[in-house]
Amino acid sequence: MENRKVRIALTKGRIEDKAVGILEKIGFDVTDLRNKGRRLILNIPNEDIEVVLAKAADVITYVEHGVCDLGVVGEDTIMEHGGKFCELADLNFGKCKFALAVKKGTDFFAGYGVKTVATKYPKVTRNYFEKQGIDVDIVKIEGSVELAPLVGLADGIVDIVETGTTLKENGLEVQTDVAPISARLIVNTVSLKLKQERILELVNLIKGVIE
Repeated sequence: MENRKVRIALTKGRIEDKAVGILEKIGFDVTDLRNKGRRLILNIPNEDIEVVLAKAADVITYVEHGVCDLGVVGEDTIMEHGGKFCELADLNFGKCKFALAVKKGTDFFAGYGVKTVATKYPKVTRNYFEKQGIDVDIVKIEGSVELAPLVGLADGIVDIVETGTTLKENGLEVQTDVAPISARLIVNTVSLKLKQERILELVNLIKGVIE
């Protein structure tokens, strides 16, 4: 008999809040999810669903290893980390973009020589510039990447941009868009076979409230 219990990993923070909203629209009781305290594993009452809260990259890890059947994670994390899983749906929230930003009034592509790009996303950045046929030096930054052009470390940055306010407040501006981003629903490939009926049922419910 098929084990129908499904464990879903949600990326903590804004994606978590939006995902919980979707579960609520479906009609699930999300009281525990709204009042979770410090708990990281929560049940949805009267449903065969368990929710795990994790950091974005860990959501992919848990789904890859099969300890979670489904995951909700930003496309930025998927693009940077990759992984062995299937994407089931664009959840149509968490919309933003990767963009190349520079000091206001400057042109990243002007002049000759290899330019330096600072970013938290070296894989995304490398892939983008390789497709453009442009050779760049990439510097990985863990904190506020906006600092890099201001202190002379880099000619530009590749980062996630939503409103652009942080860029403007630091004298930067978007030069060109790199890639659009949104939240995605992913699934463990083995889980999709073993729990296909229940997973597809949930996916259809989710699609029904996001379309």
